[in-house]
Amino acid sequence: MFSDELEKISWEETTKAIYSKTDADVRRALGKKEHLNVNDFMALISPAATPYLEVMARLSQKYTMERFGKTISMFVPLYLTNSCTNSCVYCGFHISNPMKRTILTEEEIVNEYKAIKRLAPFENLLLVTGENPAAAGVPYIARALDLAKPYFSNLQIEVMPLKTEEYKELTNHGLNGVICFQETYHKANYKTYHPRGMKSKFEWRVNGFDRMGQAGVHKIGMGVLIGLEEWRTDVTMMAYHLRYLQKHYWKTKYSVNFPRMRPSENGGFQPNVVMNDRELAQLTFAMRIFDHDVDISYSTRESAETRNHMATLGVTTMSAESKTEPGGYFSYPQTLEQFHVSDERKAVEVERDLKKLGREPVWKDWDQSFDFKR
Repeated sequence: MFSDELEKISWEETTKAIYSKTDADVRRALGKKEHLNVNDFMALISPAATPYLEVMARLSQKYTMERFGKTISMFVPLYLTNSCTNSCVYCGFHISNPMKRTILTEEEIVNEYKAIKRLAPFENLLLVTGENPAAAGVPYIARALDLAKPYFSNLQIEVMPLKTEEYKELTNHGLNGVICFQETYHKANYKTYHPRGMKSKFEWRVNGFDRMGQAGVHKIGMGVLIGLEEWRTDVTMMAYHLRYLQKHYWKTKYSVNFPRMRPSENGGFQPNVVMNDRELAQLTFAMRIFDHDVDISYSTRESAETRNHMATLGVTTMSAESKTEPGGYFSYPQTLEQFHVSDERKAVEVERDLKKLGREPVWKDWDQSFDFKR
C-alpha cells in the first residue's frame, strides 16, 4: 500500500530538496526526452525553474500535441447530495455548517440528467456526493449509475473512499473512473483539516487508490487541494504516488488536478498558501513534461481566461457549466454551493472559445460497448 511507501519519504527533507534545486538541475531535467523521475519533477516546480517558464510551456505543448492532439475532453459534474458526516474545516458541506441537506431522489436524479443533456451533448458525467454512507452509500451510488446509463457513455464518481469489492461492484453498474482528492499528503497536519468523520483516517484515504487499482477501475483521478500546505511539496508527494500507481496498476489510466482553494461557505476558511497564476502554469507544464500521458484536468474553479490559455499548453480535460450544489441543474438551483465557480460560461460558450483557439472539444471519448466483456 502507498501509505507504507509514504512513510519512507520525509516531508521536511523533500521541501528542502525542492528549494535547493539549481539552474543546472533544471536544465538537466529539461534535457531529458522521457523517463523523468520525481527528482526531475522537483527541479521543474522549484523556484530555480522560474526563468525557464517559456521553455517549459513549449515542451508541454509539444508533448500534449504528440499524445492528445488538439482535443479537450469535456465533462460535467453532478452533485447528488450535500449530506456529509465529515468536519473538513475548508468545505461548505462541513457537518456543522447550518444548511439544508439534500439527497436527490431517483426522479430528481433523472431530471438532472435530462437538464444536463439540454445544456450540451455531454457524455462524460461525474457523480459527486458528500460522505454519508448510511444515507447515500454504495447502493445509492449504484442506482444513480444505473439511471445514468441511458443518458451518458462515460461515468465517473467522486465519493468517499470505498472498499475494493465496492469499487468492483460499481464497475458492474457502468463505473468507468474514480476521482479522489487526497487534499494533502502532509500526514502530521492532515488531522487538523479533517478532525472528525471517516475522512480523518489518513491511511484509509491515501490507500483508497490502491483499492481502486485492485478493483480494476479503468481510470483513476488524483489531486491535492492547493492552499492547505506547501504546494510544491504536496504535488511532489502526488508525483511519487502517481509513479507508484503506474507501476502497480499499469493497465489503469490516470488524471491529475490541482484545484486552488477558494473561500468556503462555512465561516470563511482562508488558504494557508496562495498559488498565483504563473505558479499554476509552472506546475501544469512540469507535470506534462514529467508524464506525457497523464490527463491534466482544470475545473471551473479556474477563470475562463486561465482555462483558455492553458487549453493550448497542457490541459486535456475540462468541466463546463458546472453547478456545485445538489440538483443545481434542475431541482434545487438555489441550494448552497460547496464552492463558487470562477468560470461561469455556458457549455456552448466554452466550446465556442476552445474552437476559436484551434482546440477540438470532445464530448464523447468512451462507449458503453467497451464495458462488455468478450
